[in-house]
Amino acid sequence: MALSPVIGKLLHKRVVLASASPRRREILSQAGLRFEVVPSRFKETLDKASFPAPYAYAMETAKQKALEVAARMYQASGPGWEGGGLGAERPRGVRPVTSSASCRLNGKEHSVFTGVAIIHCCSKGGQLDTDVCQFHEETTVRFSRLSEELLWEYIDSGEPMDKAGGYGIQALGGMLVEYVRGDFLNVVGFPLNHFCKKLVELYYPPGRHDVRRVKHDSIPAVDTFEDLSDVEGGGSDPAGGIEGGPGGQAAAGTRGAEANGAVESPPPFPADLLELIDGFKASKALFTACKLKVFDVLKDEAPLKAAEVAGRIDASVCGTGRLLDACVALGLLEKTDGGYRNTEVASRHLASDGEYSLHGLVTHHDDHAWELFTRLEVAVRQGPNAAAGGKVEDPAQSQQTTLQFMQAMHGLSKLTARRVATAFDLSRFTSACDLGGCTGALAHELAHEYPRMRVTVFDLPDVLEHVACFQPGGRPSERISFVPGDFFKDSLPEAELYVLSRILHDWPDDQVHALLGRLSGRCKPGGGVLVAEETVDEDPAAARSNLAAALSLLVRPRGRGRSGAEYRDLLEQHGFRDVRVAAAAGGALHLLLGTRASPP
Repeated sequence: MALSPVIGKLLHKRVVLASASPRRREILSQAGLRFEVVPSRFKETLDKASFPAPYAYAMETAKQKALEVAARMYQASGPGWEGGGLGAERPRGVRPVTSSASCRLNGKEHSVFTGVAIIHCCSKGGQLDTDVCQFHEETTVRFSRLSEELLWEYIDSGEPMDKAGGYGIQALGGMLVEYVRGDFLNVVGFPLNHFCKKLVELYYPPGRHDVRRVKHDSIPAVDTFEDLSDVEGGGSDPAGGIEGGPGGQAAAGTRGAEANGAVESPPPFPADLLELIDGFKASKALFTACKLKVFDVLKDEAPLKAAEVAGRIDASVCGTGRLLDACVALGLLEKTDGGYRNTEVASRHLASDGEYSLHGLVTHHDDHAWELFTRLEVAVRQGPNAAAGGKVEDPAQSQQTTLQFMQAMHGLSKLTARRVATAFDLSRFTSACDLGGCTGALAHELAHEYPRMRVTVFDLPDVLEHVACFQPGGRPSERISFVPGDFFKDSLPEAELYVLSRILHDWPDDQVHALLGRLSGRCKPGGGVLVAEETVDEDPAAARSNLAAALSLLVRPRGRGRSGAEYRDLLEQHGFRDVRVAAAAGGALHLLLGTRASPP
């Protein structure tokens, strides 16, 4: 049973799902949950504009729907009622697929949000008392670029007409989707994986040594509820659950002990925290597998037994087997009776020869960042310069270091270049200069996307000395040129658009102002500057998504983190107006496009 032993605790309780969604019912039924259906009557009148993000609106709506069902259950059952409730909701406002909606999603990424609220309820002083636990799930979906005929064929099938998002990914709509990043079932209708983890936290059965009997008056249990399953409310596809039943307390959560006075439960099991504590082991296993070229071996030949892999990487059979099993547990390899094979992600990103390989980035982290982060405590106590050995690390100190750094940046840029190039319509610019453009990965994408644009990559001579090996066919495009120079000292190439991708975070405020001042003086009115940066925002969700960037700043001697608002202010201070903002690479990059204003 998928949720055992949690399901075992719910089998003797009456569970009600407050949703009429057949997809949600199917997902929970397949997980082994037994329940009745009572749709919520909560009216969706919340002002979406008052919420900072779609998931916040979804979470609040889910909570209100679950509370509405809980209140009805309480009124129907009297003051002795006890139980809990689950609400789940998606942001509304998405209409069934039309030709315009299809074109809007065609070839693009979009996010599917679900907000979930779990309500613990009891009668306290003759009143309904509730305790709310909330979370949300986001899944990114990318549509393939499809012909209008194929899209109309899907619309004419009638399938999208009853889907909140305008397509059914689990059925014919799957043909529209190029990839899904995150929980697939979240797109279908319910984030089962996240829900299961939350149930384990709330209902994890305590060990005997954790149980402590307490003595005080208990709230009488209710054997039955009024049968409301035939009463259809006016709410649109809410999801919720109410549990209660003969002779039992509410399922153990943060308030389980107080609900009827039977036992005191331990705190929620800290699964996420334990995963975080062990996280460094996973990274080192990945680094080691890449360094030994495990993914290269299994890309060329698969499946292979552990002994066969060990022979090809010149390692022990025992150690290789354990490393391979670790990679299976991390979802990087698959294990069958025939042996081990790469997952699609491993072949695409971890083998060293792929177009979108991150092998160079992994190697750079293993050889340089890992050692730097072992001195994190020193950096916190004494400052980043102490962690760096009292000097600023220069990636061009040696040819080997320079090449490794370039390989790391090339792999990272290849992943994000198209998204950066297409986040805004740049077709009005006929020339661009990518400052610190390294191997030209972004320059090639700009030239490909905008046939009228000529692009100059401006970087240090020691960097450009090695760019030939990174060019398609061994040489750059005719519309791409590489000019050596230091953007703080040398004359900047003339261009209508200047690009700063992952540059500004490396420098303190005085040098950032100096660079932007040079750009402002060089850029003609109507010209532009495009900034792509990882941001460190005050919003907890944004800060979490950019955790790696925030941590790197602790050991980086010269740079500092900035919020999206700070980058906007910097551009405006240097005469760039009409600053437009977008996100790329699943929100990992913050993009700003400013236009040089005419002098006053």
